[in-house]
Amino acid sequence: MTQVYLATDIGPSRESNEDAVAALGRETYVVADGMGGYTSGEVASKMLVDAVREALMPQEHFNENGLKNAMLRANEEIMKTVRSNPEYAGMGTTATICHREGDEIAWAHVGDSRFYLLRRGSLQQITKDHSLVSELVANGSITPEQAMTHPKRNVITRAVGVSEDLAVDTGHFRAEPQDILLLCSDGLTTVLPESELCALLLHAVPAGKDAAQYLVSRAIEAGSHDNISAIVVVYDA
Repeated sequence: MTQVYLATDIGPSRESNEDAVAALGRETYVVADGMGGYTSGEVASKMLVDAVREALMPQEHFNENGLKNAMLRANEEIMKTVRSNPEYAGMGTTATICHREGDEIAWAHVGDSRFYLLRRGSLQQITKDHSLVSELVANGSITPEQAMTHPKRNVITRAVGVSEDLAVDTGHFRAEPQDILLLCSDGLTTVLPESELCALLLHAVPAGKDAAQYLVSRAIEAGSHDNISAIVVVYDA
């Protein structure tokens, strides 16, 4: 049995929710975090979800390459909208998608939303952030702890809808019983370190809580000033 939880919240400080979360069916899940100012980010994240749905759902089977192609289709659709609507100049969105096909879990990713795997009590970040602070951590300029409070922690280096030459990260791994997947926007991860995310998931799931809503609520309590979104998928619950 698979349990799926989805939650998104505008947060305490924003005027609109530019995040989008979706369970598209066929064990396919999407989190997108739009950018580009008032209303534009909301348009971009919704367009991403719609384009991915239209690209994938008619297919009987698809893998990580199919997820990548769906992301590239969304990139084209958003850029086309920007070209014909000057008021949307600068809009784009992060996107993290995962899909289970048999025993394989495939994923595709752009931006700083994240995909995590919780397996045997250990939480692993599967995706790599496309962000300025991620690059600073990688080259040793700052620590992961400093990245959480860095003044430029919201600066991303890659987004859907911004460049025709979009590079999409992809991958896959074999699923195991009791795996827990977490897809989330940075409104969650900027205030909750991975150790706490792991502990919260390990507490919420066996207790029968709505795991996604539980994480979002804890992020608000921790002082998140962003939109906050999460999808939690629990296998063999």
